[in-house]
Amino acid sequence: MGETINLATKYAPRINQTFTAKSLLKGRLSNEYSFIGARTVRIYTIKPVPMNSYNRSASANRYGTPTEVGDNVQELTMRKEDSFSATIDKTNEKDRPINMSGKFMAVQMNEEVIPNYDRYCFNELAHQAGMIVGNSAAISASNVIARLSAGRKHLIDHRANLRECTLWVGTEMFNALIDTDQFKNLEKIGSKAIAQGQVGEIFGSPVVEVPADLLPANVNFIWSHKRSATAPAKIWDNKVHVDPPGISGHLCEGLFYYDLFVLAAKADGVYVDVTTGSGKGEVLSAPSIAAATGVITPTGGATVKFTTDGSDPRYSITAQVGTNAGAVAGTIVKAYQYKAGAFPSPVATVEITGG
Repeated sequence: MGETINLATKYAPRINQTFTAKSLLKGRLSNEYSFIGARTVRIYTIKPVPMNSYNRSASANRYGTPTEVGDNVQELTMRKEDSFSATIDKTNEKDRPINMSGKFMAVQMNEEVIPNYDRYCFNELAHQAGMIVGNSAAISASNVIARLSAGRKHLIDHRANLRECTLWVGTEMFNALIDTDQFKNLEKIGSKAIAQGQVGEIFGSPVVEVPADLLPANVNFIWSHKRSATAPAKIWDNKVHVDPPGISGHLCEGLFYYDLFVLAAKADGVYVDVTTGSGKGEVLSAPSIAAATGVITPTGGATVKFTTDGSDPRYSITAQVGTNAGAVAGTIVKAYQYKAGAFPSPVATVEITGG
């Protein structure tokens, strides 16, 4: 059976659709990187060298022993490809007193394309974040400020300007927030609703309320610096074909090729708070690394990725899947673990002593 077609005998001049909203991410993430002409972009991050004590009496190398400058490489490969296809037969359109193709395209964009884009991007932002914190206590008016303060400390400690960050909150989180006297003293809710979804500010960051179906389950808030993530939309295309072969009427099609990436060098500018526990979310703990052997022990059937060049295995092109990093003394091993249905672990770091 095909879709039900309702032919009009008497009609209202407006189409009755669900409430819609524009993307809550638009304009709040980095647009510094171009994917034009490429599916994959590599980002190189220069490694700093340690500081030395200047030695004015040394016969040579008074600045210290020179260290060759290295770099870390992150590879961003576009993955997400969404599409739609719909027909509006000329016979059906003629029996309706409205411009079906034009109305349909607006409805499709507002009710399917944009929500799917936001949902995917929020999920990737939460799972790729530099800091994911699990809390067994549900968010409430009594703990919401303390939870935000922990996030604030993390962002400030990693030099993220809070005025360049966005605090995306779920509806339960927002309800807890507006019940606190501390928040009322910090900012007047609603007084700065000047951008899409913005409902106020806290600690200098705009607060954007996100519908529950767009945030990953059990995520209370995502606090992200603008330059910590990018969400390129390489193809954002919809079109209407008139009388294509085999169809008398309109063929409406859309193709949307996009993705979201957290940038390794600025990953700690993304902080996520998750409610954990029975029936709630799971944030994996860091795997253990044996300093003598380089053997990595995961937990709960998770998969391990590790690096031996000092780069972050969550983002590095050199990351390997496995549980044995080798036993060469002096090697810095970094490892994390991940599995389906859970948030990935922090990174464990160990210097190998064996060999």
